[in-house]
Amino acid sequence: MRSHYCGDLRKEHIGEEITLSGWVHRRRDHGGVIFLDVRDRQGIAQVVFDPDREESFALADSVRNEYVIEIKGLVRNRPEGTTNSDMPTGEIEVLGKELVILNKAETPPFQLDDHQNVSEDVRLRNRFIDLRRPDMQNKLRFRSKVTSEIRRFLDDNGFLDIETPILTRATPEGARDYLVPSRTHEGHFFALPQSPQLFKQLLMVSGFDRYYQVAKCFRDEDLRADRQPEFTQIDIETSFMDEEQIMGMTESMIRKLFSELKGVDLGEFPRMSYEEAMRRFGSDKPDLRIPLELVDVADLLQNIEFKVFAGPAKDPNGRVTALKVPGGASLTRKIIDEYTKYVSIYGAKGLAWIKVNELENGANGLQSPIVKFLGDDIAMQVVERVGAQNGDIIFFGADSAKIVSEALGALRIKVGIDMNLLEKEWAPLWVVDFPMFETNKDGSVSALHHPFTAPSCSPEELEANPLTALSRAYDMVLNGTELGGGSVRIHDQEMQKTVFRVLGITDEEAEEKFGFLLNALKYGAPPHGGLAFGLDRLIMLMTGTESIREVIAFPKTQSAACLLTDAPGVVGNTQLRELNIKLRKKDEV
Repeated sequence: MRSHYCGDLRKEHIGEEITLSGWVHRRRDHGGVIFLDVRDRQGIAQVVFDPDREESFALADSVRNEYVIEIKGLVRNRPEGTTNSDMPTGEIEVLGKELVILNKAETPPFQLDDHQNVSEDVRLRNRFIDLRRPDMQNKLRFRSKVTSEIRRFLDDNGFLDIETPILTRATPEGARDYLVPSRTHEGHFFALPQSPQLFKQLLMVSGFDRYYQVAKCFRDEDLRADRQPEFTQIDIETSFMDEEQIMGMTESMIRKLFSELKGVDLGEFPRMSYEEAMRRFGSDKPDLRIPLELVDVADLLQNIEFKVFAGPAKDPNGRVTALKVPGGASLTRKIIDEYTKYVSIYGAKGLAWIKVNELENGANGLQSPIVKFLGDDIAMQVVERVGAQNGDIIFFGADSAKIVSEALGALRIKVGIDMNLLEKEWAPLWVVDFPMFETNKDGSVSALHHPFTAPSCSPEELEANPLTALSRAYDMVLNGTELGGGSVRIHDQEMQKTVFRVLGITDEEAEEKFGFLLNALKYGAPPHGGLAFGLDRLIMLMTGTESIREVIAFPKTQSAACLLTDAPGVVGNTQLRELNIKLRKKDEV
């Protein structure tokens, strides 16, 4: 039906008779001449209808926004002074000769160029309209280019694209599973995969050597701007490669991706241990664009009478740290109060601060309600340690190490963005040397990543000192966002059993949940490892988008609902009976 896409027309097409098909983006009547901006997925072309052609002019006069039309016409130069340098097609226009209305359209629920004044709920409920916007079209086209580049890279490096099951069994991977009842196996349930983790390991045992998949994954967890209940992973696994080789290969892939599609040279990625990242930045995914760091000051505050600081300073599980913000002395009390409220989200009970006004006057040049509790000497030692100068402010965190790291780490990001302190556009790095385990509030131990991550020690050393053991895991971070994470996996049956024992998983429980994997490890499993990238987050970063929902065609809301299809929905009694399920009312015990 068409000879050209609207957005592909250029000066080299001048003089050609063409056919366009698309939607009416905008209609304008200028003194008896009708202009139609016609839109398709490639862009917009301006079409002009003169009254000389009465039939087509009358039709053009009747069309409205979002009508689907077909146009035949002649490409010509725009008149002098009417070119539009903001449009790729801005130097030309089409003189319309024939017009066919393929379909009429009701007035859409919102104007495509006025979406910013429309609530997200309205946009999601009418997503098929929202996706017509050039901005959304560009993002999804870019997403397609990213997946094509990744596939091309992995294909060229000998990886095989292999699909793994969607209906599988529940395994403990950190979040709640989405369950699917089985009609043929009464009382039994499938689980939708949180990741293809076990299957990709089995593919390595099967000898496929290099695997990848653009995989759908599902997690029933609390949502936020960069999470969805169903999301897409670039899943990669390989045999006979250690962590350095895996990191090197996947780093090359991401660097090539940015170079090809963004014209950006990310350079070589620096490495940072988990311990250093938490100590300096309060996060295992630090944003290195922001030149602010946390400085521990507990040793200076252990013997003061101010218990707010002294208590955590003496507690082996506590932390007292300072965050210097250059130029921060200009912050008003209102802004500081807002920051105090912000850190409370992370459990902080308050936010102490010192403004450095006149350093040459010693403690008298400091402004803060806490200086009198610290004493002049200690206050000046803190100022010296963090390297504060006139015009700076120092924020303090004092509580458990977890709360302080999370609260001050988050404050570091917020202040850095609020004060426009970002030093570069892109800041990638690898975070390595993660702990193998973490301690829960009840004293139990859980895997920091997952129970199939290989430790960097022997089974005997792991069982003797599990909380000091490091894993062979690695995370790729970009601008404070985890792009992907992975590890070398356990390929030895004895090591896997040891990890299960440390986690308190009995032999019977391990056999029930992971028997198929443990069985496979008996039959010559090769050394293997891999990494999974969050495709949605990657696209979000590369397009400079605030929310992950903006780069997914049909996303869920923050309550995990689809407003477009009204899912999840009610299921009829007939289907429930077939599944041997009876719904219980809320007031039933």
